[in-house]
Amino acid sequence: MTTHRRERLEELIKRVVADALLSEIKDPRIGFVSVVRVKLARDYSVADVFVSVLGDDTAKRKSMAGLESARSYVQFLVGKGIQLRTTPRLVFHLDTSVEEGVRMVQVIEKLEAGSGGGDAGGGEGEPGGNGG
Repeated sequence: MTTHRRERLEELIKRVVADALLSEIKDPRIGFVSVVRVKLARDYSVADVFVSVLGDDTAKRKSMAGLESARSYVQFLVGKGIQLRTTPRLVFHLDTSVEEGVRMVQVIEKLEAGSGGGDAGGGEGEPGGNGG
């Protein structure tokens, strides 16, 4: 039962933080930031907010600095948006899983393009498909 409650709270915090970044926070350092997921501590005291930032390393550093600067205000908005005895302390983390996924897709496409030309031409005429 508590797992379901934690998941609902994580989703609610994710939504409140994403809305705050979209409409409330006007820091020019914060670029294109997406909230990927939120992980609440077992006692609900800390909420780890994982964000993905579009751009190079400089843009990521600036965005993370802007998020850290706006952390207390975003935390205030989270406290206003959810009904808990104490508001969890927000900790922002850079999540690179989206970039790693894009990079993996590019590698797979490159491998398929490199091997796809050789298999398609030689596979039809040879018995067994890969006799070489």
